[in-house]
This record gives sequence, C-alpha cells and structure tokens, in this order.
Amino acid sequence: MSRYLLILLITALIVPLGCSSDKDAGEENIEWLFVQNAEFITLKDNVLILEGISPSTLFFSNRPERVAAHGLTSEFVTYWGDAGGTDNFMKDPPNATLSIVTKDMVEDVVLTLKNPRLDGETLQYDVTIIDGDDSVEGGPGSLFIDVVGRPATPVSAAGARRRRVRRIAY
Repeated sequence: MSRYLLILLITALIVPLGCSSDKDAGEENIEWLFVQNAEFITLKDNVLILEGISPSTLFFSNRPERVAAHGLTSEFVTYWGDAGGTDNFMKDPPNATLSIVTKDMVEDVVLTLKNPRLDGETLQYDVTIIDGDDSVEGGPGSLFIDVVGRPATPVSAAGARRRRVRRIAY
C-alpha cells in the first residue's frame, strides 16, 4: 500500500471521529473533492481522454476541516472497483466539471464519470454529458470530481452507516 493511500485512509477514518457538525450526534461530515490535471484533453463520442495526466490526484476537504493532499492517480482509478461494497464509484458514478482551455476560450462541461482506464500518462473515462458541449478538444485542463459514492469518505453512504452504528453502540 502506498504512502498516499495510507494517508488518505487514515485521514478518512480518524478526522471524522474527532470533529463534529452532525447536530444530534456531534459529528463532522467532511466533504472530499478531487482534481485531476492534464496537458491535453479530448471529449468526443461520450469518451473523455486526458493525455499527459498528472501522476497525482489532488484531494481536499471543505470547511471547517481544511485538509489537502495528493494521492496517486493510479490508485484513484481503483475507487471504481468493488471496494466499499455497494458504496463505490462504479455503482454511484461521480459528477465532475471539466474545465478546458481551447484555442478560443475556457470551456466547462458538467458530466458523470464511468469506467476509468489508465494507460501510462493517458486516462480515459466513459461519460454522460449533463451540461455543455459534447465534443471539445484542447488543453491544458482540469477535471473537478465530486464526492458522491467515494468509498470510505465520511459523507458516503458507508460513512453514514458507520456514524449510525457508533451512535447506537455508544
């Protein structure tokens, strides 16, 4: 297990235990967001291709716990597997906003990510377009990924179940 994944897991498990915002349980929901950067991006035929993808994916939390770190992009892709049981990106694909510099302007496309494939420095996703052009090409660009379905995060369904079990147990 890499050092980055270990940091992510420790943070996801320990930080929620020591914080509080859930009014009746006195617990904090920490919302993790993810950012992936690439040198050149193509969106066509419901496939997003990020070429020259950064080897690390940035993740950070919202207020009040302001935590930021990097994890390996190769490990981020594994969140689409069966880890987390029914609460994973494969069963509950995350939404994302693609922000890409084209030759004329910066374009934003809101989409849902599915089926990631990493091959060297090229990452591909199958996507469903929610808002924006369905065909864009340019670079550089960034992909901002939301938290929905992320295994082991405090705001995931698994995190909610853990909090409910702790409330019952104590």
